[in-house]
Amino acid sequence: MQIQIVKSKIHRVKVTGADLNYIGSITIDEDLMDAANIIHGEKVQIVNNNNGERLETYAIPGPRGSGEITLNGAAAHKVSIGDVLILMTYAFMDSEEAKTFSPSLVFPNEENNLLT
Repeated sequence: MQIQIVKSKIHRVKVTGADLNYIGSITIDEDLMDAANIIHGEKVQIVNNNNGERLETYAIPGPRGSGEITLNGAAAHKVSIGDVLILMTYAFMDSEEAKTFSPSLVFPNEENNLLT
């Protein structure tokens, strides 16, 4: 049996942009994507801590070290700059593998950069 579990999580990043005139997606600082093991085009669930919105889109890389978190297209209506988000991806695996799997968890600082 296959089950779906959390593969990666970027916890408490701040929205830095909202671009209605882009064709969808979420732009994420590529350093954060790498740390969380999120790949270009991967489906991402977004939870907005400020307004309770939950949505799904796909990830595209933003400039490294920029701290960029930009919601693009229609999703831009669901956020305001400065909102705090949790970003999650999921993977399917069999139950036995899931018991020992460790997700990639990232806890950025206030500027959306990795802690060193």
